[in-house]
Amino acid sequence: MKITVVGTGYVGLVTGTCFAETGNNVTCVDIDAGKVAKLAAGQITIYEPGLEKLFERNLKEGRLQFTTQLKEGVSDADVIFLALPTPPGEDGSADLSYILKVADQLGYILDDYKVIVDKSTVPVGTADKVREAIARNAKVEFDVVSNPEFLREGVAVEDFMKPDRVVIGTSSEKARKVMGELYAPYVRQGNPVIFMDEKSAELTKYAANSFLATKISFMNEIAILCERLGADVDMVRRGIGSDDRIGKRFLFPGIGYGGSCFPKDVQALVKSSQDADYDFRILNAVMDVNEQQKVFLLPKIEAYFDNDLKGKHFALWGLAFKPNTDDIREAPALYIIDRLLAAGATVSAFDPEAMSNVKQLIGDRIRYVDHQYEALENADALIIATEWSVFRTPDFDKIRTHLKDQVIFDGRNLFDVPRMQELGFHYESVGRQAVTRLNSVVK
Repeated sequence: MKITVVGTGYVGLVTGTCFAETGNNVTCVDIDAGKVAKLAAGQITIYEPGLEKLFERNLKEGRLQFTTQLKEGVSDADVIFLALPTPPGEDGSADLSYILKVADQLGYILDDYKVIVDKSTVPVGTADKVREAIARNAKVEFDVVSNPEFLREGVAVEDFMKPDRVVIGTSSEKARKVMGELYAPYVRQGNPVIFMDEKSAELTKYAANSFLATKISFMNEIAILCERLGADVDMVRRGIGSDDRIGKRFLFPGIGYGGSCFPKDVQALVKSSQDADYDFRILNAVMDVNEQQKVFLLPKIEAYFDNDLKGKHFALWGLAFKPNTDDIREAPALYIIDRLLAAGATVSAFDPEAMSNVKQLIGDRIRYVDHQYEALENADALIIATEWSVFRTPDFDKIRTHLKDQVIFDGRNLFDVPRMQELGFHYESVGRQAVTRLNSVVK
């Protein structure tokens, strides 16, 4: 099948590459000439494990092309995916201007039947708006379909190639047949392709992400309660996660969620609810909890240093909002950095993938190092903000040697509390009882 993907951001590039991997001919369109030139030359523009190999293979085989020209890109396509940004506005609503601009242009370009697919996360009713924008100028038949993505950064290739489910919103039998054929290679193991109306498909994506964000925030509040009552959140997590009705995933407490999806999607669903004259009280609470959770470690750090961080130097492990990605959107590490710098402290940071993105955002306000242990030099304490695998089993002797004092504030609960006590660290995490060095603490 011939496919066009408009937009070469995270969703667009993964979508285009993975469709090409099953033999489709894919053309990706983007207005950023510099990005298109890099991609056409074989230089991948995002970090996502497993994607580069597929990208290079399909580019070499000629199944994956790139262009800045929309008309050229869609001329012989059977299906056109819109994978365009929908950033939040000041009021939390999703900005549909990019999608509707392309939809307006498509009306002039279409010369035969095509299926236009909203792949971006969009509010309920967007398919109708896209349909209206195209129809103003179109002289041929077309269908608009909602096909939300459920890609997790860090495992997006696996999620696309072996999806738990595929959700397709369409009221057209013709479009349903086209989409069913397109996704057939990805659901051979029997995972469902769920057909529904467009509005239900649009709401499904927001509902899914908002529910997962709610699970995370719920566990973060349980973690706070554990600290106050003397319980252990890891034990509680295991206890409730064994219940099939609850499940084990998204129950790990920490310093809040970030990224391109959860913050934006929760905010957008709240705004949609307000527009429908409904107060979505649970999600308002979820947003409040998450904002506070991003700086959960700061009171612990301030208390340890007698509420005076001026002149203190901190090592920070992790800048991305989660491991296996270079995405720093709404990353808790950025909030921690702001608070530390405002208090007069300095920071040396290491992240396997995200340092260049942070430097583009905040410049040289902090020091960036090439190795995780280099960040520890002359630091008064280590702060862990992202659960990269490389941080899970560190050389504690190196940590002890490089840090000025044996103090760790762990926002991702990477280490075993009794083990840290045996090693003599002052170790504080989330929802577990702090351990203090066996010898006297010198601050």
